[in-house]
Amino acid sequence: MNLLSIETATEACSVALLHGDALIDRSEIAPRRHAELVLPMADALLAEAGIPRSAIDGIAVGRGPGAFTGVRLAISVAQGLAFALDVPVVTVSSLAALAMQAPRDAEATLALIDARMGEVYAGAFRFDARGLAQPLDGERVTRAENLALPQATDWNVIGSGWDAYRDAVAMRLPAPPRWAEGARFPQARDVARLALPKFEAGDVLPPERALPVYLRDKVALTEVERNFRAASEKTK
Repeated sequence: MNLLSIETATEACSVALLHGDALIDRSEIAPRRHAELVLPMADALLAEAGIPRSAIDGIAVGRGPGAFTGVRLAISVAQGLAFALDVPVVTVSSLAALAMQAPRDAEATLALIDARMGEVYAGAFRFDARGLAQPLDGERVTRAENLALPQATDWNVIGSGWDAYRDAVAMRLPAPPRWAEGARFPQARDVARLALPKFEAGDVLPPERALPVYLRDKVALTEVERNFRAASEKTK
């Protein structure tokens, strides 16, 4: 099948095309340029594969969590393309896509995206026999020092939340991580890999039911709330 996937929940803007047995992608670290890049990237991949947009069979999209504008953009573009092409959508956790870049040599993998304000978006995963990340618990947004983890003897850790709150996260692990890398972001190629079994099983959504996952109940704080939180951080 021809599956187009989109991931813009973090600083990385990426698009991938699964075309038969080939998986090709474009990715760029480009904060605030996602809206400018995402459709040209998709068109470049279709041109490389030699197929028109009308040959796309489905759209896969990273649903978040991540930056509000990035998550909203990915879902909006996926819905627009799916409506125009009359194809189904599969939404994939951006944390699961991030976990896919970690080595498979630990019992569990912790995917962390910096949520700012001392918080992380977090999800714990284990790889199945196909090498696909499967959740061990629910995704959440939490202060790094309050991060709760399912039981596992050893961990790999990946994502910008590790770079931002390394000491606080390390205190929550049972031992130092077997492997850790902070300079990683979710990628569309892994969204495609995670989405493919759902497409093959018919576990798909109509475009209007492809919804974002923000995790935060309130995405934007007022100026008063931001000042109060900043003052609270200084007193700790």
